[in-house]
Amino acid sequence: MTTLTTPPSRPASHGSIQRRHTVRVAAVALALLLALSACGNAAGATAANPSSTERGVRDISEGVQPDPKAVGLVPQSIKDKGELTVSTDLHDPPTDFLAEDNQTPIGLNPDIARLIAKKLDLRLKFVDTKFDSIIPGLDGGRFDFTVSSMAKTEERLKVLDMIDYFKGGTSIGVNAGNPQNFTNETLCGKDVAVTQGSTGQLLRLPALSEKTCVSQGKPAINPVTLPNVQEALVQLHAKRIDAILYDTTALAWAQTQQPGSFQMLTPPLNVGGTGITAVGLKKGSPLTPAMQAAIQSILGTPEYKEALETWGLEFGAIADAKLN
Repeated sequence: MTTLTTPPSRPASHGSIQRRHTVRVAAVALALLLALSACGNAAGATAANPSSTERGVRDISEGVQPDPKAVGLVPQSIKDKGELTVSTDLHDPPTDFLAEDNQTPIGLNPDIARLIAKKLDLRLKFVDTKFDSIIPGLDGGRFDFTVSSMAKTEERLKVLDMIDYFKGGTSIGVNAGNPQNFTNETLCGKDVAVTQGSTGQLLRLPALSEKTCVSQGKPAINPVTLPNVQEALVQLHAKRIDAILYDTTALAWAQTQQPGSFQMLTPPLNVGGTGITAVGLKKGSPLTPAMQAAIQSILGTPEYKEALETWGLEFGAIADAKLN
């Protein structure tokens, strides 16, 4: 667990063998980006390339003024300390990762955390935390809050206060140029890859198939369950499958980093859950009212829009910092 402190105002035949080899080479760079962006994070991952990190290193909260209403709700004990501790898993581009200095947290979630701290007129300390350790850390008082692309679930809402700040979800990826002219509604009877054990396999692809195909009397989408996204990309490039269902944030990031390698269908899927991600605090935290007021004062601002656009996530803007 790494702590990084940031003040609020700073920043078979030979031919077929060769074809398979070419497909794998074409897919590997994109697959690596997607693997780093998946919900099951890869420890030790850093920024994707210099041009991407340079644009995100600037502290987006520079010049932002505290929100008087939010500041007035901050518990006195936290005002006395003058600092908030935020936990996030900094191995998950484009939402959470480290700049090339291997020190500076960048991505959508660090941007949001910095804006929150500035609205509350507090310093900010980042703690790099494995995702499955975040909730125990909040419960144990090691962190004040988390901004870690955490989706609302019934289980989490039993132990956390959760405040909306972004809409992610799941999207469909197809071959570049979309030669088959697919939309989210025209995949009936097609082969769509999902990764083993993912919410895509267990919830979202079945929901999409039921909504757009089965309920309309059309053939169900054929799920092709593969062990990982790398293999799915190989199959897509080889045209052995028609599409991939995968995390929207990962696909959007990869599309900006590897233009022309594949195409993401828009809008993101609206099935199998809302796709809303939320800031998390310990259930009943005295900081929750101030946190909600701070997030609400961020949504819709130029800085919020800039944070989303910087990381290719402008599709995820929301307007209401809803609690629980």
